[in-house]
Amino acid sequence: MPEHWKKGAEKEKWFKDWFGEYFGSEEDDLFAMAFQYVDQAPVKDDEGVPYAGDADFGPINPDGAEGADYRLEQSDFYDYLGIPYTFRDGTTIQPETARYRAMDCSGFIRTVFGYRARYPLRALDAKGDGLPRTANGMARSDLGTDVIPLTGKAPRYSRPASIDVLQPGDLVFFWLDARTKERLDHVGIYLGHDTDGHKIFISSREEVNGPTIGDKGGTSRLDGNGYYAKALRSAKRL
Repeated sequence: MPEHWKKGAEKEKWFKDWFGEYFGSEEDDLFAMAFQYVDQAPVKDDEGVPYAGDADFGPINPDGAEGADYRLEQSDFYDYLGIPYTFRDGTTIQPETARYRAMDCSGFIRTVFGYRARYPLRALDAKGDGLPRTANGMARSDLGTDVIPLTGKAPRYSRPASIDVLQPGDLVFFWLDARTKERLDHVGIYLGHDTDGHKIFISSREEVNGPTIGDKGGTSRLDGNGYYAKALRSAKRL
């Protein structure tokens, strides 16, 4: 979208113009882009830079073990691409060779929304007008609209009483690891309903080593009482 989403935006001229131009478009949307990084997705190349294709979560953690921090976090879109990137504030970050073709959960969101769909990005979680680096930074930023606000007492906060307000494309945030204390530590993209009518999401996960809607490490459903459903804490619409 050309402007930040807010309640009632569907009635404004900019939204009507944008919707009229892109309604029925066969260009890749956010969902098509997201699935271009799942297991065995084919490589897409632009002038020698593979910008899509099967992505890892991160390099193996030398101090980790299966089911216990086996892979390292902190892989962003520029690591996946293997090229330096200069942000809007002039900050340039170099990729790490060990993280080539990898993106953690927030790196996946920044790849899809930012690098691919051109939503503004900031280098870190520091204040700015772009999408922050981490899940916690995204959840607590003033970008977009908090369709499910964070409620309850830290560090666990409260599970939402209802998630009916969710729409496909919303960012969903989770509190999974008590070691992160009050920080929300996982983020995904809400996709809508599966063939059984359950609300599902896609995210990059250590257990699968990359983006997935699979159930390894936790069912990818937001309703019911599965691992991720019970850990859901808030949602944002950009």
